[in-house]
Amino acid sequence: MTDKDNMMIEDFFKQAAQQQIEDNGFTERVMKNLPDRKLEVARRLSQLWTLFCLVVAGVLFFVFGGWQVVTGLFYASIRVMLGWLEVQMVTASTTEIPINLWGILLLVAIVIIYLPYQTARKLSATL
Repeated sequence: MTDKDNMMIEDFFKQAAQQQIEDNGFTERVMKNLPDRKLEVARRLSQLWTLFCLVVAGVLFFVFGGWQVVTGLFYASIRVMLGWLEVQMVTASTTEIPINLWGILLLVAIVIIYLPYQTARKLSATL
């Protein structure tokens, strides 16, 4: 766009900004009736309800033995992974495709350590 076009656009908007439309006090009445305090109260109640549900869920988690379930699943997944790794190590020499066992161990380490760390870091950054 040229300078002439810019000047024409600026003049147009200056003229439009100087115009006032008579609304018989409608704008002032609307501004007085906007719910400013109610929104803050609703937000606070929402936060308190979320905190209450989180505490209840935590208590129920420990009361009904949720920690044992989580640790059982963790140990079971470790046993499955070690079994898979053992099978890979035993059968690696019998396959036609060369398998780098250190590569497999590195991949397992990345999946177990690095990916959960990155996920936790990204989640904590968003909160």
